[in-house]
Amino acid sequence: MIPIRDLNPSRTRPVVTYALIAINAAVWLYQVFLYLGGGAAAMNAFVYQFGAVPHWLTSGEHAGSYVTPLTSMFMHGGWMHVIGNMWFLWIFGDNVEDALGKVKYVVFYVLCGLIAVVAQVIIDPDSTVPMVGASGAIAGVLGGYVLLYPRARVLTLVPIVFFITFMELPAFLFIFVWFGFQLLSGFVSLGQMSEATQGGVAFFAHVGGFLAGLALVKLMARRGRGHGPGGRKVYYRPREESRRAGEWGTDRHRPWR
Repeated sequence: MIPIRDLNPSRTRPVVTYALIAINAAVWLYQVFLYLGGGAAAMNAFVYQFGAVPHWLTSGEHAGSYVTPLTSMFMHGGWMHVIGNMWFLWIFGDNVEDALGKVKYVVFYVLCGLIAVVAQVIIDPDSTVPMVGASGAIAGVLGGYVLLYPRARVLTLVPIVFFITFMELPAFLFIFVWFGFQLLSGFVSLGQMSEATQGGVAFFAHVGGFLAGLALVKLMARRGRGHGPGGRKVYYRPREESRRAGEWGTDRHRPWR
């Protein structure tokens, strides 16, 4: 399933989400320029310097490696990796930012990313393959989103056998199907960790980040955010109704996706 957009307008401009997307894109373009200028050796040197290598974190062999759980969150391993991550952040990040506020959202995002790295290191502490990617932090964003807006509608591309269709799914269904796939894939990957040089997807980083998002979002959400008049929870408002009511700044703060 591929999310196309959510029908859940935010009330503030998501400048932090925009900034995170811009930073990730800039770092990835720098990686591409390294590859074009120095080949795979230059790219690999950069990845090993700033990616999170579990064995180095647990053994302490490289003193500078303790900053890599943070720096690794802004690096990626390929075009589809960075595009997929930023697409999920674009769709789900603005509403979580709206609920938490700018500063708390930054703290939330970073904490989820760091906990994601810890989760993967616990599962595979001897791996010498560097972890890179914003997936753990974005998994935390999904965990926060599903608690804040479980009934928000997500327009989703769904393949059914040989056909592709679009469906509006409730956020809780889309996100927990996604989480179930990460959990299942994580357990399957446990049998593939015998080779220290083998790369792949750090599924338990996704699991750890998601669980961190679930745990942190209620502690950090601003009181009253996401509630309408009389304290009634607002999960989503369709475009037409929003424009008639004029409640969301006439769509000024967020383009509909």
